[in-house]
Amino acid sequence: MGGGRVCRGGPSARTSLSASSSPAVPAAPPTETASTSVTDTLNGSHHFKIAGFSLLKGIGIGKYTTSDTFSVGGYDWAVYFYPDGKSTEDAAAYVSLFIALASEGADVRALFELTLLDQSGRERHKVHSHFGRRLESGPYTLKYRGSMWGYKRFFKRTALEASDYLKDDCLLVNCTVGVVRSHTEAPKIYTIAVPPSNIAQHFGQFLQSGEGTDVCFEVDGEMFNAHKLVLAARSPVFRAQLFGPMKDRNLHCLKVEDIEAPVFKALLHYIYWDCLPDMEDLAGLNTKCASTLMAQHMLAAADRYALDRLKLLCEAKLCEDVAINTVATTLALAEQHHCFQLKSVCLKFVALPENLRAVMQTEGFEYLKLSCPTILSELLEYVVRIGENSVVYTKDALDGSDANGRRVKPRI
Repeated sequence: MGGGRVCRGGPSARTSLSASSSPAVPAAPPTETASTSVTDTLNGSHHFKIAGFSLLKGIGIGKYTTSDTFSVGGYDWAVYFYPDGKSTEDAAAYVSLFIALASEGADVRALFELTLLDQSGRERHKVHSHFGRRLESGPYTLKYRGSMWGYKRFFKRTALEASDYLKDDCLLVNCTVGVVRSHTEAPKIYTIAVPPSNIAQHFGQFLQSGEGTDVCFEVDGEMFNAHKLVLAARSPVFRAQLFGPMKDRNLHCLKVEDIEAPVFKALLHYIYWDCLPDMEDLAGLNTKCASTLMAQHMLAAADRYALDRLKLLCEAKLCEDVAINTVATTLALAEQHHCFQLKSVCLKFVALPENLRAVMQTEGFEYLKLSCPTILSELLEYVVRIGENSVVYTKDALDGSDANGRRVKPRI
């Protein structure tokens, strides 16, 4: 038998196989990304009315009157007006006008515009502005609180007094601030809508269901169930009462004195829901007076349990609802619970000539005199400040008695 040897794969075959098993892979293109640095200004304006200009003359060089503070770009600002000028070298020949940083800050970069308004209607305003023009050295930099930008020789005083900028002894100034800010923008590769937090809703529903409650409060004969951990987390007073070294022994049911049931219910609503309930619904009357009364009680309860945010919410609501028949009681509460802004609002309201007589005839004013007698001196100061030249007031009138202790009618 004859046969031939079959050769399976010589050198050429091996070469061909190797080449076919390693195909060429093209190089990947380089990754490209992009971003943009954006610098712009966050702008805000403040209107400043200077009334009684003629009475400011002679105040003295370097002496000023200032606007209320206002916020722009996360910083507080104020306008300073110098009736006799800021610089002694000008000998009171010019008025000066400046904008100042009124809050803490370092290297705050900003653009400014100061405008003295023409009150003739022809709109020939006197404008000094950084806006709308190129600045050789860039925006102005304020280094610290009290840093100023403005003009020592803003206007010659004799020219100002004869101009249309002064009308009815008043000047109108508009100040615009543009705080410079920078941020980097890059394209987002995703779009995910994140809903707002609803933790308060979950806690509120927990209170409504009554599930897992472990403490009970008796208030005016009504029972309120709650959760110790929630109360302790929200109020340091509840935390001490429920978990502190002096905690009440009977934690199953605690009796609460000096708070009405609707007020305690509202207190629990805030603790769980983190918002004020409907005051009129809780009071059972659909009136503004009932709502104010509930806010007064809530303010006292918030202070008692150290719920500072609730206290501020009540203070803000009472500032909005100042009225003749409730302001004296609100003023007493503001004094007792150290609500200084509310106290100031009430004093200014009561001191107005058109309000004082009516307020003094309310029961709340009698309570104010008995509970906070020292407040009458402060009220007298506000009265004098508002109408010293037009209305005669005496402390006897505020006290309701004469030097011999006899009751007298208020002299207004």
